[in-house]
Amino acid sequence: MMKCFNAALLIIIALLAFPGKGKAEDIRLSVLQLNIWQEGTMVPGGYDAIVNEIAAIDPDFVTLSEVRNYNNTRLCDRLLAALAGKGKKYYSFFSQGSGLLSRYPIADSAVIFSDNGEICKLVANVHGREVAVYSAHLDYLNYAVYLPRGYDGVTWKKMPAPCTNLDTIMASNLASKRDEGIAAFIKAAEQDIREKRLVFLGGDFNEASHLDWTVATKDLFDHHGMVVPWTCSTMLLAKGYKDSYRVRYPSPEKNPGFTFPADNKAVEVKKLAWAPDADERERIDYIYFFPDKKLSLQKSTVVGPSGSIVRNRREDDSSNDKFLLPTGTWSTDHKGLLSIFKMSI
Repeated sequence: MMKCFNAALLIIIALLAFPGKGKAEDIRLSVLQLNIWQEGTMVPGGYDAIVNEIAAIDPDFVTLSEVRNYNNTRLCDRLLAALAGKGKKYYSFFSQGSGLLSRYPIADSAVIFSDNGEICKLVANVHGREVAVYSAHLDYLNYAVYLPRGYDGVTWKKMPAPCTNLDTIMASNLASKRDEGIAAFIKAAEQDIREKRLVFLGGDFNEASHLDWTVATKDLFDHHGMVVPWTCSTMLLAKGYKDSYRVRYPSPEKNPGFTFPADNKAVEVKKLAWAPDADERERIDYIYFFPDKKLSLQKSTVVGPSGSIVRNRREDDSSNDKFLLPTGTWSTDHKGLLSIFKMSI
């Protein structure tokens, strides 16, 4: 009896000494994807708007597209200093094309792809769990989503008629370097998965998703009857990756989640539209994640103005999409994406 009492006493002492030991905790983990349109230089006050938006949203990780390091400056250093001035501590590293910010110290970083597009990565320790975050800005040429809309995906010129030949569309898409970029990501991330890291990929893919060009949408958004198995999204799905927005909102007709072109009120419409006679709205900014039993998606929200550009005109949103509206000036012709996860530790 005394032995049982002593054992119970030891357990109580241990619980008092180490409160919460053995009890799972939930950590909020957020990722923001943002194409910053030439570092905000295309919009008056655009750079400050980037800083203000990141500071307001306060994400754990930011994946950036269109990092240029203009005039021999380092965008990463400028952003860190500006955010620190707003009381926000972030970490980063030098990169070109795509970029990354982290609220957690960076243990490792690398550029894994640079060929008409860029992909970089970081590894950070989040409350004892290693997390690998990749940022992709993929090849903008052979923008094949324009072909069914009657525009050339290389010259951007209007064609005599929309192209509705699937073989032609897919051949144009494969002529880009986007699939090579995603293949490089998949290969690099295999090691992260083996090492039990959580894996996230955010970026401007410059390519549609096969989850959006479905039977349900073939007669919408100037798809002209096309159901298209877009390459990059198909590759990622085959390897088990999840598209956070489509996990949260599986219906592309009810929740299209368009991220381009955004109705930026600070910019003339003609500078926002590339296919002025078409409905060129597309979801080309994504946050993907690799499933893990200790990771669950809580929320995914389009960030930026709710309106888009349709046939060279500003148009209000009429879908079921929800938006995290800008705090002030919007810095870009894209909308961003914020996905929030819960990580158990």
